[in-house]
Amino acid sequence: MHFYMASLQWLAKLSHALLDYGFIEGNYDCSLFIKKTTTSFIALLVYVDDVLLASDDLFEIQKLKTFLHDKFTIKNLGELKYFLGLEVARSKSGISLCQRKYALDILQDMGLIGSNPAAFPKEFNLKLTANDSNLYENDSAYRRLVGRFYI
Repeated sequence: MHFYMASLQWLAKLSHALLDYGFIEGNYDCSLFIKKTTTSFIALLVYVDDVLLASDDLFEIQKLKTFLHDKFTIKNLGELKYFLGLEVARSKSGISLCQRKYALDILQDMGLIGSNPAAFPKEFNLKLTANDSNLYENDSAYRRLVGRFYI
């Protein structure tokens, strides 16, 4: 509970600073902040203690980083490579998102690296019963696995 309250207090403090700086909070997501001017656009996304910045103006990004550094202890991790299970790659043609590493991490955690694929979809009108196979040995591990696919 203490961590939850601390993260809420952190978000409230950050929100207040961003609103003072001229950002508006997203209508549908309280962790999204947007600042538009006649010459630039900045989007800021907060996840726990990570902040993701996107803008069409590098100077405005630098000003914002300086502002945040003056208000908080921050660490600049550089260009985005990985965020919330998404691998991010930039090129001249655009930005690519991939979840290969996330999927491999799940397979590794569950001990499924090297497993053989199963045919899918199964045959039409296949009737399943409770006696067709063994139940998963570890219910909590199974629930964790299913939960990791729901992001």
